[in-house]
Amino acid sequence: MQGASLSGGSSSDDSLKEGEKELSMHMHNLDLDLHTNMQKEGEKVDTNSSNQEVVIDFHTHLLPKHWPDFAARYGYGGFVSLDHEQSKVEKPGNARMMKDNQFFREIEPNCWDLETRLEEMNRDGIDVQVVCTVPVMFNYWAKADDTADMCRILNNDMAREIKRFPKRFIGLGTLPMQAPELAIGELTRCVKELKFPGVQIGSHINEWNLDAPELLPFWEAAEELGACVFIHPWDMKVTRRDRKYWMPWLVGMPAETCHAVVCVLMGGILEKFPRLKICFAHGAGAFPFTIGRIEHGYNCRPDLCATDSKQNPRQFLGQFYTDSIVHDPKSMELLVDVIGEDKVVFGTDYPFPLGEVTGSAKGVYPGKAIDDTPSLSQDVRTKIFGKNALEFLGLPLEQFICC
Repeated sequence: MQGASLSGGSSSDDSLKEGEKELSMHMHNLDLDLHTNMQKEGEKVDTNSSNQEVVIDFHTHLLPKHWPDFAARYGYGGFVSLDHEQSKVEKPGNARMMKDNQFFREIEPNCWDLETRLEEMNRDGIDVQVVCTVPVMFNYWAKADDTADMCRILNNDMAREIKRFPKRFIGLGTLPMQAPELAIGELTRCVKELKFPGVQIGSHINEWNLDAPELLPFWEAAEELGACVFIHPWDMKVTRRDRKYWMPWLVGMPAETCHAVVCVLMGGILEKFPRLKICFAHGAGAFPFTIGRIEHGYNCRPDLCATDSKQNPRQFLGQFYTDSIVHDPKSMELLVDVIGEDKVVFGTDYPFPLGEVTGSAKGVYPGKAIDDTPSLSQDVRTKIFGKNALEFLGLPLEQFICC
């Protein structure tokens, strides 16, 4: 089994070889200075160029190699654990994610091992990864104090790991969002103590949408701290109609992300907190294609849609970011046109096969959809591959270039 399989996918050796062939062509054509200047130890070398850029994969996921038995720690079940018992795995070195002692998914070492990630980053021409936890670890359903404790464990582990390679990894923390006061406390610690530029949160918090009044103090604190907030879809409801064709991931996630965008815009979050730095995963899901319908609804039924914001949703375009994971050049063209060339950041969803990951399917490699979109100028490509992420994160280019 090639690549991590957290989301249930796998790839063949032929697919991996084809992906690497396509990647080599991509690397030959992509005119970004640092792609060929990686060292195996995880550091880059100076090219003596006055126009150096970095390639930043903004959307990747990282887990600890080990974490406590949360069910034993908190006295109840429902938590995910990681079993490294090698007699049970499909491929040597893998680990099994378990939920209440039931098999959940098998994942590969690139989910937790930075040395493995660096090898694959160097192969793919990725200078820097922004890492965040896997949404299954949000645990917003658990007791708030327990989730807060768990977040500290996950965030501390991430901080320790990325400190080993500070020029190659950037961390986004996770928070106990079901308890906004606790979330603000951990957000503050992430920014001030752990030096993370921001956090990742889910597209909803249990029964709260992102415009819930209970969350307003969180948004205010994020704005005051200058913290970036990456919003990732999760917890898509699965009915009997969704059991085939990977529906929750293929259809549910884009709808869930669009739902979150609309709640933020029509809920007046960016109107109340105009300096908020927000990025939505997966190209904002269905939002770029449905903005016309959303705007028309706001205009024709203000009694239903204009209740919490005085601004047309389209007026907020240019105030938030999305990643680039749309898998299609026509979709990429639309994404850049709607969201803005300065507001799209390169992302892959590494190391999971539904992302734009080498070998996940025939011919796939990081950045393929961008490469396959001829309308994007070299200047726009440079923005998407790195400049926009640095702007969003508020980090200097020099932090990732050896001099």
